Amino acid sequence: MASTNIGIDLGKYQLGWADEEDYVFKPKKGLNEDILREMSWLKGEPDWMLDFRLKSHQRFGRRPMPNWGGDMSDIDFDDIFYYIKPTDSLSDDWDEVPESIKNTYEKLGIPEAERKYLAGVTAQYESEVVYHRNREDLEAQGVLFCDMDTAVKEYPQLVKDYFGKVIPPNDNKFSALNSAAWSGGSFIYVPPGVEVEMPLQAYFRINAENMGQFERTLIIADEGSKVHYIEGCSAPTYTSDSLHSAVVEIVVKPSARVTYTTIQNWSDNVFNLVTKRAYVEAEGHMEWIDGNIGSKLTMK
Repeated sequence: MASTNIGIDLGKYQLGWADEEDYVFKPKKGLNEDILREMSWLKGEPDWMLDFRLKSHQRFGRRPMPNWGGDMSDIDFDDIFYYIKPTDSLSDDWDEVPESIKNTYEKLGIPEAERKYLAGVTAQYESEVVYHRNREDLEAQGVLFCDMDTAVKEYPQLVKDYFGKVIPPNDNKFSALNSAAWSGGSFIYVPPGVEVEMPLQAYFRINAENMGQFERTLIIADEGSKVHYIEGCSAPTYTSDSLHSAVVEIVVKPSARVTYTTIQNWSDNVFNLVTKRAYVEAEGHMEWIDGNIGSKLTMK
């Protein structure tokens, strides 16, 4: 039987512009214990998280590269920036976001989407979340939605109870790498019986050449709750490679319902190597909607 080749023309990549670099902190390329210690100090992390990072870094060094899937031989782990801090602080006021970063997100339509369709939004640029806002009515219901770095400091016990439990650092080489170098990402906790009717969204943007972005997302939907989370991703087009290696852990308690939607549109120089997993308890419901239309290689 003759096979038919169907060609789909997605057109020219429209999100490949790069902004002029103006960062608060940008260390040398490569990852070592000194960089992890400095990163953890800049973030003001508790000792247990630094220890988690250092042990994960050791596991990353010991774990082999996957021997299945696409060709990853072009990845040079020593030619990557593992942490870039773009601003001094996180803002909940769009007008306070640095102009160059704000212009990028306005081109992508994030402010308009927030106003019309979303219950809360997070915008991450390079390694850090630069803008976050949650609706007041959700806060009144006890819904926690913030960046992961804030959650580590403000909800330490809740984070510690679940962080790295669905996907342990030694699950694979890239989960170990993320566990060592993670920065940013989203934290969501929905109390029992609370239904979040409008989606929560995060948007992740890489700007620098040879950038490594390692956001960490943890979603906990307590018994009988409901939430829909949407994330989008894009990056400039460069001649050298960047690496996106996220970890997403989702806990769905009894009779809870979580919908997780990803629209990934990375440029064709980005390795997109992500570990996502959900732990679903009795009569819980987990729905994944995953659209991948970009990147040099995507493996999930």
